[in-house]
Amino acid sequence: MWNSPRLLNATASALFALAALIGLFAASQLALRSSLFPLREVSVRGAFRHTASADVETAARTSIRGNFFSVNLEDVRATFERFPWVRRVDVRRVWPDALEVGIEEHVALAEWSAGGLVNREGERFSAASAERLPVFTGPPGTEGEVTRRYRNFTGLLAPLGAPLAHLTLSPRFAWELRLESGLHVMLGRDVQGDPVEGRLARFVNAYPRTLARISGRHEYVDLRYPNGFALRLPEAERSAPAVRDVKG
Repeated sequence: MWNSPRLLNATASALFALAALIGLFAASQLALRSSLFPLREVSVRGAFRHTASADVETAARTSIRGNFFSVNLEDVRATFERFPWVRRVDVRRVWPDALEVGIEEHVALAEWSAGGLVNREGERFSAASAERLPVFTGPPGTEGEVTRRYRNFTGLLAPLGAPLAHLTLSPRFAWELRLESGLHVMLGRDVQGDPVEGRLARFVNAYPRTLARISGRHEYVDLRYPNGFALRLPEAERSAPAVRDVKG
């Protein structure tokens, strides 16, 4: 082997590479433990409506350990994500001695009837709000779909001037709406060629020449018909059968 220049060169190269790796490892360990790279500044950015600034400052002081190189970014991120209203946390090092923490709060869209809130992205989170919010009900895991349909239904109902108060998706995937006016709207299930949005759009279009002309409070309307809908009036229930068929 010692008489082979090729083998000698290969061995030397391998030894140099090993020495370089050992040197890099030693340098990294020195950097991780060294007091020469202290963290001098931690900046937290974000608009906080539900998370107290004092709690954020306390979390920043207690969760950040080590120097610029050794601080564990995942641990810092996990600390801030424990706050109920925090949706997302971004942590990054800023050379030479700073750490930047970006915090995004949830924006509540609705209450989830089984507990917690739903944000604008259709994500459920464990928090409480004093705001007046619509209520969503649905099987576990359907928060995103209920949020998407809520936006669709809200747009379709806009001409009536009656916001949605409660949106329900049953275990059989049938939709039911309750408006702030007190009106219950049974939409039923999506079927091929007849999505529930189409039924609701027909109802809203027919409303001015049908329900709007009927005096009294409208309590219940059933849209699970191909060419019309059924209406229940509280006044009618006291003296006559409760359902009227109204063509859209």
